[in-house]
Amino acid sequence: MSVRFLISFLLHGVLSGSTGQNIIDLTFTAVNNGEYVKLDSIMVMNRSQGNSTMMYWPDTIRSIEINQGDLLLCVGYASLSPVGVSEEHDEKISFEVHQNYPNPMGDQSNISIYIPQNGLVHLTLSDLTGKVVLRSDRQLDQGYHSFRYYPGDDNLHLLTVNWNGISRSIKMISAGPQDGYSCRLDYIGGNTSKAVLKATSKLNDFVFHESGILDSPLGNTTYTFQFATNIPCPGTPTVDYEGQLYNTIQILSQCWLKENLNVGTMINSSQYQTNNSIMEKYCYNNSPDSCTKYGGLYQWDEMMQYTNQEGVQGICPSGWHLPTDDEWKVLEGAADSHYLIGDAVWYNFGFRGSDVGANLKTSSGWYENGNGTDQFGFSGLPGGIINSNSYFNGAGNMGYWWTSTITVSYHAWMRYLHYISPCSGSYLWADENGFSVRCIKDY
Repeated sequence: MSVRFLISFLLHGVLSGSTGQNIIDLTFTAVNNGEYVKLDSIMVMNRSQGNSTMMYWPDTIRSIEINQGDLLLCVGYASLSPVGVSEEHDEKISFEVHQNYPNPMGDQSNISIYIPQNGLVHLTLSDLTGKVVLRSDRQLDQGYHSFRYYPGDDNLHLLTVNWNGISRSIKMISAGPQDGYSCRLDYIGGNTSKAVLKATSKLNDFVFHESGILDSPLGNTTYTFQFATNIPCPGTPTVDYEGQLYNTIQILSQCWLKENLNVGTMINSSQYQTNNSIMEKYCYNNSPDSCTKYGGLYQWDEMMQYTNQEGVQGICPSGWHLPTDDEWKVLEGAADSHYLIGDAVWYNFGFRGSDVGANLKTSSGWYENGNGTDQFGFSGLPGGIINSNSYFNGAGNMGYWWTSTITVSYHAWMRYLHYISPCSGSYLWADENGFSVRCIKDY
């Protein structure tokens, strides 16, 4: 039976009267569908105060202060390799590049590679745009070889190592700009014995994973990161709500309904949804079959059940709520292969990200073969819109979803996916428009 290590940073429960800040205890652990996962590192970002702290296993004890109501984004990083260092065979027959450790890193990180036979090794560092920032060629003997990597001011580099016509690549993440350091890759040395590694998984399985949790803790709290994805939510595979059965989908630490909501009484597009104690919906082109296919379309107030409090249950089932703008950002960061959870890119207007839209779209049903990969099982559909002038538009081309976060002047944040774009879009739209709705499970 695995020993369950808890990653904790201890914040003693004391109220500071002079600053109005609380010091609380937070404890972190992680699972992958019930199996324990060892966390390599944790980043805690205070979204309300604009500061962050990074912790590395096992040095994960520190004290931070928060104001009541501060929103924390906690991101856990791990490889899904077996806990500890795996046993290695005496004979190695494959060329291996091991994930750098730690990852994400501070001002430096270590990399180990294994060369089955003597030969010339080409090392290339490139940034997110594909620009090569460093090249190095080395004649290396058979065995293990170690390098030390300094990231400089870049947050992400791709290291590609080529030996004997075979290439291996790893993605290396930095916690932030490292003043005083330039980007470089130093050779440390080599040997033919075991490498000092956190695990021996090969990189072509891409072992780096991240998982994010949003919360505003009121006191001492234990958080469990979930690293499973594209499976029904553990313990809640389906939800029976208002006569319809919904499937669930686990996407790391978030549990979503797999389908758009389709609840309420259908009304004609010429009518407004009103606060009359009856849940109301539009069906695209006033056709009930459209609601069966895409789910209902809801004006923001109707979805919220006439409150402005973000994250409320609204028209969602009990135990579920309407996702906030920040929760959508976590989903986008989890689904994108280049930009991480918490990256500044998710605060941009319009289309952003790399392939998040393709990864969230269904693999069929989009115009002109604009189908997605549905890599995470979110199954985003092109349900279209009913605009404030009561016109339907965009089914098959576009999918629109409300968040529960509103600004002044009756405009709320929304997300959209386009048939031709691999990205996702974020914008403020007037709340009279009717969009699709997804629900996310209460943490």
